[in-house]
Amino acid sequence: MSRFMALTGTVALFSTLTFAWSISGVVQSDKGEPLSDVKISSFNYAGVETTSIEGGKFSLAYEQTANNGIQAIQTAVTFKNNVITIANIKAQTITVSVMDALGKVAFSRTQHYVNETISFDLNKTTAKGAKYLRINVDGNRSTYQLGKTVTLLKDDGPLPAIMFAKEGYQNTTYQMTKTVETNVNVTMKAGGTEPTSSSSSKKVEQSSSSEKPVASSSSKIEEIIDCSGKAYQSGNHNMSVTVDGKKRTFIMHVPSAYKGDKPVPLVVDYHPVMGSGSNQLNGTTYKAQTDPEGVISLYPDGTKSADTRKMGPGWNVGPCCSDDDDVKFSREMIAAVEEKVCIDKKRVYATGFSMGGGMSNHVACFMSDVYAAVAPAGMDLNTTNSAKCNPERPISIIMFRGTSDPVCKYQGGDSGYGDGLNFLGAERNFRFWAEKNGCTGSSSKNSNGCDEYSNCKDGTKVVLCTKQGGGHEQGDGKIGWPFLKQFTLP
Repeated sequence: MSRFMALTGTVALFSTLTFAWSISGVVQSDKGEPLSDVKISSFNYAGVETTSIEGGKFSLAYEQTANNGIQAIQTAVTFKNNVITIANIKAQTITVSVMDALGKVAFSRTQHYVNETISFDLNKTTAKGAKYLRINVDGNRSTYQLGKTVTLLKDDGPLPAIMFAKEGYQNTTYQMTKTVETNVNVTMKAGGTEPTSSSSSKKVEQSSSSEKPVASSSSKIEEIIDCSGKAYQSGNHNMSVTVDGKKRTFIMHVPSAYKGDKPVPLVVDYHPVMGSGSNQLNGTTYKAQTDPEGVISLYPDGTKSADTRKMGPGWNVGPCCSDDDDVKFSREMIAAVEEKVCIDKKRVYATGFSMGGGMSNHVACFMSDVYAAVAPAGMDLNTTNSAKCNPERPISIIMFRGTSDPVCKYQGGDSGYGDGLNFLGAERNFRFWAEKNGCTGSSSKNSNGCDEYSNCKDGTKVVLCTKQGGGHEQGDGKIGWPFLKQFTLP
């Protein structure tokens, strides 16, 4: 046990955690000339953007404060003589794991219904070379590094991928490897691909689709659902399913308002490229709206493509950015959750941000038998998957887009990253779904100031919420959730 460092002192457990990153430096051309007015933003952190100034100088920073709760102020961890002590803990379930430098679990212990100080004597285990301590209290997880001090580590989402965009230059990305980086030098090559513009016409004629009429997607047909044995502990639960022989992971978030005595809606929230389920759980604007209603929400993890030129983890939406069948994964994930908690199968919805918005557009094409309505943000369909899009029924959709989005440009066109993605653009995507849903007439402004087609097949609606001057941003859950929940499967 001598290799397991002895440490004294206490640290707050599950207290308010602030995670921040910052980057600064200079952006220049491949000829060494400083570039001003370069739009700089992050793929996987919404609303974080800036513009380079004179001399090509730039700085970008992010800070997120999250309260992990669970009697935070009074709980403390000590580690002395290879004994872990967790004081003043109150939890239904607590799991303590010790890991080596490679993240391999050397010791793990779970206790239930704890309302006291507990200790774990590692002298009585085979744990050696321990470097990390992970504690999970009722689904709230924190990881600590053991050294001269006990340091609380960031335990969600990745470091940011930064995008640099300027007309006349090729888009350039930079992946941060530390939370603070200074004197970064970014070079942009001259050239680039101009996006394809789209018409602003909003007139849509009757669809010539040969799809057979289906029952109204807004009908409220009552169905008796047995919820026996489907009460579930509140919190964030790490779960998995096996799809095509591969383990796929996701988080199931169960709010305290869920009691398991009646069927509730389910929301699947897809993360951006280079993101994660836990990252999207912390960034989404929907959970604050759905939690009080007892709605279960899922935060799946995408995967990386074997093609290292493509960014990831992401979603397989055609030419990018995963090799896995994410539609099949989504179906298996939802089916697994329906076995554990009481879900109203007619009220399952999809949303997502950035490539997660692309994925929620994608599942509207290929999972209209599962999702009652979808709410993508920050990305449209691309020409590859839109060409194959053939939903089984009309499906309601609300889209959130910013006119100054530097990542997925409002007017559409090539992504600029050689990934094969060529986007329809916000307005073309809007008209695409209006045509698929057989909408007639022209769109009009609704009460939220969004453009809406309301005269569509089977009571469906198609909505585009445009934020003038808006960037690459999460959708607005205060608008999106009231829209989604008015629709059910036929």
